[in-house]
Formats: sequence, C-alpha cells, structure tokens
Amino acid sequence: MRKVSIIVAAALAVLTIAILVLDIVLPAYTGILHAVTLPLIAALAVFLLIAILLDRGRRTAVPATAPAPAPTPAAAPAPPDNRHAAEVVSFLAVLQEKGRLVDFLMDDITGYSDAQVGAAARVVHEGCKAALAEHLVVKPIRTESEGDKVVVPTGYAADDYRLVGKITGQAPFTGTLVHHGWRVERVELPRLIRTTDRLPTIAPAEVELS
Repeated sequence: MRKVSIIVAAALAVLTIAILVLDIVLPAYTGILHAVTLPLIAALAVFLLIAILLDRGRRTAVPATAPAPAPTPAAAPAPPDNRHAAEVVSFLAVLQEKGRLVDFLMDDITGYSDAQVGAAARVVHEGCKAALAEHLVVKPIRTESEGDKVVVPTGYAADDYRLVGKITGQAPFTGTLVHHGWRVERVELPRLIRTTDRLPTIAPAEVELS
C-alpha cells in the first residue's frame, strides 16, 4: 500500500506541474485543460488520502512482534515416590527387630536339626506375633473350628473364600471348613517422616570396634 501511495503522489505532482506549464504555454486552452484535469486531480487526491488512512490503520491494528520468550530449562526429573514401598520395608524391619524373621528366612537351615530349627522358630514366632499385634489387627474370617460344616453366603467377597472340590450351581454353598482364613481390620504401619531415593535398611550391619 505504501508503494501505491508513492506512485499516486508522484502522478499527482506531475499532473499539477503539467497543468501549470500548459497554463503558461497554451493560455487559450486553459478552460479545456482545467475541465479535464481537475476531476482527475481530485480523484487522485481522494485515492491518495484513502491509501494513507488504510496504511495507518494497518499499522495500528498489527501489534509489534514481541520477542520470543527464552526457553525454560527442563525441570529435573522428580525422584520416584517410594513411600509405600519404604513403609513395607520398615515393617519388615520391625519383624526383624522383634523376631529375627529375616535372619531366620535367609539362613540356610539344611544343616540344622529339627530341634534346633524348632527352637529358633519359637523365638521367631513370639517376636513376630508381638509385632503383628502392635501394628495390625488380624482376625479370622470364620470363627468355626476346622472340620466344621459351614455355609458360604450369597454375595460373598471373592477374596474371602477359596472354594475347592466339586462346585456346582450358585451360592450359598455348604462345605467343610479347611482353614478359617485371616483378615486385617486395621493397619498402623510405622510412618516415615521423610523418604529418599533409596529404600530404608531392614537391619544395620553391626561392627564391634576394638
């Protein structure tokens, strides 16, 4: 649009100068020249005015291009959230502390006699039972004695019963109780104040210094 405005302005100036020159050179034809050129000059002037206004409006409407923002550096990857796994390991540490459970399970007992294994199992049993009672409320699913006839009700939870033997039809089912099952009704695991990118230690290595 700016180029068009310049061309129109130049044509308008040339035409005006030409009229002035012809008025001096050919005064007898001044009336005819004015009758032809004045409308043309007016049209060019109006066109030039419109071009100027359009060019100014376009400059106002188009905002200046803002500089592109600097790229934001990529954030460092967050450490994995291992809180739940750490709490499980912490409870395993309690079982190790109270009943030496990990020592018992990780030891190779093939070289021990049954009496030795039984004696160690008694210590593990007493300590781990105390740890369970401290952090979990564990109750049997069925209160009947093993070998009693029981009824599995309609709409039973799938993880509450394992049905074995010949299964036909729909619940309720009647059968013999093989194992009463266990259910946890409350959990109070040790809460961790903070976690790191590594799991906690079950039991520290003990070193006697001399």
